[in-house]
Parts: sequence; C-alpha cells; structure tokens
Amino acid sequence: MKLTVQKPIFAESASQFVNQMSEFSDTILVKKDQWVVDAKSLLGVLAVSLQPGHEVTIDVQGDHEEEIKQVLLDSGLFQE
Repeated sequence: MKLTVQKPIFAESASQFVNQMSEFSDTILVKKDQWVVDAKSLLGVLAVSLQPGHEVTIDVQGDHEEEIKQVLLDSGLFQE
C-alpha cells in the first residue's frame, strides 16, 4: 500500500509507530526510495527519516493488511 507521511516521524512518534506494528505477527516493511526497513525496528524507521510529504510503500506479508492500514491512518502519521 502507498501512503504519504503526514507528520514527521522522530523519536516519540517512531516509537509509537514501531509499537503499533509490533502488535501484528505479519512481516511489515517500509520502502522509501532505495531504503527497505522492518517496520518493527526503531533504528530502521529512524534511518529512513520520514518527513511530511514523503511517499512510502508499506509491504505487508500476512493476513492483516487492511487492519494495519487502518491503524496507520488512525495514528495521524500517514494519509492515503
């Protein structure tokens, strides 16, 4: 799924994002430009430096893609 970053994802918001993604057993990858990181890795999420307006692809390998999408949109960090 392609989403656009709505708010900068720094320390506190990155921690919130990683904690939310860690609740799912699915493999969740964040892809931005040449970067591909595990959405459950705080260091990985911080490394991609997600800023408002950046478009990312969230690749879900499992059965909870729609639920994960809704959690991401509800967090206020991303928009479609």
